[in-house]
Amino acid sequence: MAGTLAILEVGALDLGGKIKAVGLELLDILNHEPLAGGTAPHVWAGLFPALAAGEFLALDFFSHLNRVREFCTARGVAFRQDSARCLVIPQPLPEQTASLLERFMLETLGIRVGAASREGDAPLEEELSRRGLDAYQDAYARYTYCAVCEPGDGWVTLLSERLSLSEMIRRLRNPAEQLGVQVRSIS
Repeated sequence: MAGTLAILEVGALDLGGKIKAVGLELLDILNHEPLAGGTAPHVWAGLFPALAAGEFLALDFFSHLNRVREFCTARGVAFRQDSARCLVIPQPLPEQTASLLERFMLETLGIRVGAASREGDAPLEEELSRRGLDAYQDAYARYTYCAVCEPGDGWVTLLSERLSLSEMIRRLRNPAEQLGVQVRSIS
């Protein structure tokens, strides 16, 4: 494919139990190494809203909160912090998401999508404060999906009861192609 700069491999993950998970790995087209830095934050920032398909999206940060808070304040990015160690960025614009991913590339962050992410979810946010993103395992059924994002490793794990692997690929294919990314289903 001409103009392709990356490959997005999408495949089911076995996390044990009844957890329904899909892995997304963004790879450099030339060396098949994880794509991190450079254009990667802009690619992820374009793909997350595509997966949300118009539903409300929130980013969850649970570490280095002072730096995240300062970054958001300096750039006018709205956030809320209702629990001790969870800072939530509701419905960020793609360019805000890209800026956050560029700045915090080495951090793990979470995403929640669906009507339940529009309002605060005090029990989940307290669990995120306490347990980190493992808290999503007990909560993801309330959302269209929850995602554990490791942009520095080129990796996202999506937990969803509502979206099948084929639906995720369908949602990703056109926006990914516009970003120069080829989507591949893997088994």
